[in-house]
Order: sequence, then C-alpha cells, then structure tokens
Amino acid sequence: MDYTRFCKNFLIVVLSCSALFASGCSVNPATGRQQFTGLMSAEDEKKITEKQHKEMLAQNGGRYDHKDLAAYVNDIGQRLAQNSERKDVSYRFTIVDSSMVNAFAMPGGYIYVSRGLLALVNDEDELAGVLGHEIGHVTARHSAERHSEGMLIGFGADIVGAALGNASVAKLLNVGTGVYMKSYTREQESEADRLGLRYMSLAGYDPTAMPRFFKRMEQFDQTRAKDEGVDLPTFALLLDHPLTPDRIAATSVEMRKYPKVPTKQEDADRYLSKIRGMTYGDSAVQGFVRNHTFYHPELGFAFSIPDEFHVSNWPSQIVVEGKHKDVFVMDMADKRAGQSPADFLVHEWLKGEIVFGPPETMTINGLSAATLEMVGKYVSGTTPVTVRLVAIEWGPRDVVRFLIVYPTRPEFQSVEDAKRLASNYHQKSVDGLKHMTYSFRRMSESEKRNVRPFAIQLVVAKAGDTVSSLARQMRVDKMPDEWFRALNGIGPGEGIVSGRRYKIVQ
Repeated sequence: MDYTRFCKNFLIVVLSCSALFASGCSVNPATGRQQFTGLMSAEDEKKITEKQHKEMLAQNGGRYDHKDLAAYVNDIGQRLAQNSERKDVSYRFTIVDSSMVNAFAMPGGYIYVSRGLLALVNDEDELAGVLGHEIGHVTARHSAERHSEGMLIGFGADIVGAALGNASVAKLLNVGTGVYMKSYTREQESEADRLGLRYMSLAGYDPTAMPRFFKRMEQFDQTRAKDEGVDLPTFALLLDHPLTPDRIAATSVEMRKYPKVPTKQEDADRYLSKIRGMTYGDSAVQGFVRNHTFYHPELGFAFSIPDEFHVSNWPSQIVVEGKHKDVFVMDMADKRAGQSPADFLVHEWLKGEIVFGPPETMTINGLSAATLEMVGKYVSGTTPVTVRLVAIEWGPRDVVRFLIVYPTRPEFQSVEDAKRLASNYHQKSVDGLKHMTYSFRRMSESEKRNVRPFAIQLVVAKAGDTVSSLARQMRVDKMPDEWFRALNGIGPGEGIVSGRRYKIVQ
C-alpha cells in the first residue's frame, strides 16, 4: 500500500467532513447544545413526515376511530406544544389502533400514541408526560441529528472508498450508517425526558407523573413476562433506550427542579371517563382471542386456540407458539381463479420443489384444502422436526396458509426423563396443532354481530372491596390480581381506596 498516498487522501476526507460538519452545526434553543442537523432542514422534516404519515398509520394498525378521545389527546398535546421552543412546527397528535404500549414522534411534529399505552395511563398528568417526551424529540431535532450524522458517515465512507480506489470499502463502511440510523440514543431519550418535564411544568401538569408512569410501564412488563412465562425482553433495552429503572431515577431527580402540582382527582376521573369503552388488546379489524378461540370478524374466520399456546397477532400473519418448540403460523395469499389448494401448495407455495410425496386433499368445515408433510431440522440446531403445510381455499382468488412445525421427538437430558415424560409430550403437542387446523371455519353472522373484543370498563370501589374482589370482574385467562394491579398502577402491598374508580377489562 502507498501509505503516503493513503495519508494524503485520508487528510482530504477529514478536512472535507470537518468543513461539512462545521457548516451544518447550530445551537438548538431547546437543549442549548450545538448539534449537526445540516443535512435535514426543518422543511425537509415536514416533507418527509407528510410522505410517511400514511405508512406509519398502516404499520401501527391505522387510526383508532374514537373522535372524542382523539380530540382530548390533541387538546393536551397542543397545550404542551405551546411551551416548546419550536414555533415553526405544527403538531398533530394521532391515536393508533395498536395494543402495543407505544408512543413515537416523526420529525415534522406528527406524534402517535397507541391505545395500548392509553389503557396503561391513569390520569391527564401521566398522558402529558408521554406527549411531552415525544414533543421533546421534535424540538431537540433528534431525527434530523441522527439523519445528518448518519449521512455524514456515509459521505465519509464514499470519499474513503474513492481515495483508496476500492468501492467495497465504501460499501463495508456504509453498513454503519444503517445501524446508526436505527433509533435514538440513550442520551437523546434522556434529553427528551428532560424536555418533557419542562413542558409539563410550564403547562401546569405534575412533573412527578413522568417517573410514576415509568414505574407503571415496568410493572406492566414484569406482569406480561410472568404471564407468558418468559424473561423480560432485555434485548430491547440494551442500546436504544435508558433502562426503565435508570429513567425512573433520573426523572425523579430532574422533576425536583419544577413545582409539584398534585394530580387532581377530577383530572384523573375525566381521563378515565374518556377511555371508558376503548378497545383493549387486539381489535375486530385485527382479530382477537376470546374464550380460547381466535376470531377475525373483519375477514370472517375463526379457529380454536388450545391451552398453553401463546398467540402473537402481527399485521400480516398470526403466530401461535407452544412450550415445546411447536409453532403454528397462519397467513393469507393470492391464488389463480380456479386453482385447487393442492395445485397452489405445490406450484405456488413450494415453487414446484420436490417433496416427499403428493399433497393429500381434504375438506375442513366445508372448505376445500390440501396438506403435505415433510421432515427437517431447525435452522439454529439439530432438533429433528416435522413440517406440515396446509392450504385452504377461502375465495376464488384467496387461500389461507398454515405452516405447522413441531419436534419429531422430544429431547431429554436422561433416559429417566424420557421414560417419565415421553408418554404424553409428543402427542399433546401434535393434538393441539391438529385441533387448531381442523377447527378453522367461517364465522356465523350471529358471531360477527355479537362477538366483541375486550374493552376498558370502570368500576367504583365500595367499602370492603379488595384487589381480588375487583379483579374477579376482569375477563382474563389467568393472573387477574396481577393484571388488575398493573392496569391501575397498584403496587405490592397497596390496597383499594373506597369511592375511587378503577379500570377493568371486560
């Protein structure tokens, strides 16, 4: 390598990037710090957000159709936004029809909050904390900062590649750009917390509500993990966001800078009145589980979910998982008019690949279907598995697909374990998956009219009521006391206050 040439060209890269960085730096009035946002102007932010608004709605379940609640959330958001440093932004607040506990902001002032998060909030002050945080991302121009710095990395990579006469170097270095753009940093999330507290206080809300809601999120995550029998999803906390205990500690210190304005009971009651009747969990448009049956009134189908199987309802597919690596995946696909399920399975789904034999034709609750079975191994290991494909004709050009995977035989640590457990393990797994498959059917018109998803309702505690007595009214399969506490922010050892309203799921 010509090191003299390399050093000379690298110096050009450094000077070019430094000049670009310096020209794009400015002091943000919200944060008081200098930041590089030169490659995304405020006008660019607005244009990008307007283009992506529909896509954001589509990816998050669409807009939740509740005009009164939407107006209420917007009113609180606008009250907070009046105190932000960016007067060039027109803020829009949208409720998305998602059960996920989530809120996010687009750089042009579009802020989204899920009904899953609204179900967890207990009063106006907590909601103000959530919206204030998202406004903080906008005023701090975190998206513009991430975009501009990420583009600079890519710009530098291209120059280095050209200087070295090696395009593959630029390609390799640009991998970092995508990773860098993925999400906000911990410091940016913390900065948004600090700005949110400022906007809350200026708007007359109680700043103590922010760490209070973080505690609620932590309690909710722990309850969900216990319910599903899994560890907390720490992978989501490693790099992108401050750990919730850290955020609780940091905001508990930061909030002391502002006057405490205790939450008024009438404000809490007003908030609860607004979310009464709000859908909880999956909606009719997305499909939902009731009494161990998955219903999809929008598409008109239903199938049974056996005990000990967990449902994950994604926009494009439904995934049902058992405890023993058994998986059931359902989605829908297009087929040619007049094409049989067997022909679709072989020529469209498997693309004509050779398998162990021809598909078996059958009928499932009056619907033409075809199935075949293969033997394989999990990609991540050597466990032998059976793979079954099922195609069910749903319409002239629509087909329902089931992909079913289950271990061919159980794995045990010892012969004694095998003797003790093998009697029912394999058959129970297979029976559960078969039950789901053969229970698939069209919903009746009566079911479409009468079967409804869960909703948030309110109860007023009477003298003598306890957590358990109120939790018994919850329509949940298990852990009613824990879910009641998580939903209402009642910590361990805390009891019920007579005369107060509480959320339940029915």
